[in-house]
Amino acid sequence: MISVDQEKAWVQGALAGDRTAFTSLVEAYKNPVYNLCYRMLGTSTEAEDAAQEIFVKIYRRLHTYDPDRKLSSWVLSVASHHCIDRLRRRRLQTVDIEEMPEWQPLVSDRPQPERQLLDSEQEARVQQLLEYLEPGYRVPLIMHYWNDLSYQEICEATGLSLSAVKSRLHRARLKLAELMRAHAPDLIPLMAQAKEKVEA
Repeated sequence: MISVDQEKAWVQGALAGDRTAFTSLVEAYKNPVYNLCYRMLGTSTEAEDAAQEIFVKIYRRLHTYDPDRKLSSWVLSVASHHCIDRLRRRRLQTVDIEEMPEWQPLVSDRPQPERQLLDSEQEARVQQLLEYLEPGYRVPLIMHYWNDLSYQEICEATGLSLSAVKSRLHRARLKLAELMRAHAPDLIPLMAQAKEKVEA
């Protein structure tokens, strides 16, 4: 658990030109940022590229950070907005759910936050289902169940109200459940286990 004092020391050190302080900040948040990018963007390669860009952006914007905010929430806010911008640049056409492609395995050399509950094929299928959610619904879902953020932390990271976060999470869960029932019913019990571990 990273203390508030430690976070403040990293930020103050980085702002003063201490590269070691910023490196410590990157080390502390590189996995949460990567995991968010992977869930949002779908491939390890693009997630790695995005994570690097995000930390460059964080470094350049560090002077705008409000110390009254939780640093992790601010970092994930920068990350989520960057991923959404990347998705917009893709200009992907909407895909009909009935035309869902065959499952293609996704390979990542980093541990995923489902805590090894899913094997590689199941992992790939969950990822492809997530990609059918609109970014505005995908972000709070990923933050809550894969990054372990509370409702309040999601509010801080996204700028959404508490009621909006709860509403989007509810709709995202319904949509994901609908997709699972139609295309991957065997994953429902496993994802329920993952949900229980997050909410325990």
